[in-house]
Amino acid sequence: MNSYGVGGEPTVEWDVVDSGIGPLLLAATATGLVTVAFHARPAVREATLDQLRIRFGTEPVAAPGSARLAEPSSELAAYFAGEPRDLDLVLDWSLTSGFHREVLRELASGVPYGTVVGYGELAARVGRPEGAQAVGAAMGANPLPVVVPCHRVVESDGGLGGFSGGLETKRQLLALEGVLPQPLF
Repeated sequence: MNSYGVGGEPTVEWDVVDSGIGPLLLAATATGLVTVAFHARPAVREATLDQLRIRFGTEPVAAPGSARLAEPSSELAAYFAGEPRDLDLVLDWSLTSGFHREVLRELASGVPYGTVVGYGELAARVGRPEGAQAVGAAMGANPLPVVVPCHRVVESDGGLGGFSGGLETKRQLLALEGVLPQPLF
């Protein structure tokens, strides 16, 4: 028996929720939240579900109202309503490994709401001070954006850097957290 229960087959439940940055696809296993996908319109939704099918060898189940997704949905709704908070959710890290996982775990635990960190500083925190570009790759491959706040990682010169959800989404998240000013219109 493994963390997925008798028979060892994981069940992946998913739903699309509204957010201040557009629809998000949330997916969870019995272990925890496994992925968050930005801009979860049909093409993105299908690509995300394909990735989950391949990784877990099972058909993800659409599960509006799922108990597994209740807390992540609630926490994200409060976050996007402007309640300052770090998202403290149970996570399934199985879509990442090695250096990427190490960097993402440090990011999740060590860069609180309303703060930012440089790519190089984050690399140094995990013992690879020369690894700023590798940190960038880890951010781009983050399966749990917003929850594992890759939007809080910026360039050392103050530039935003890249972002898998698009730079406007990164700006919106940083403005929500008070790091950047809210747009005038």
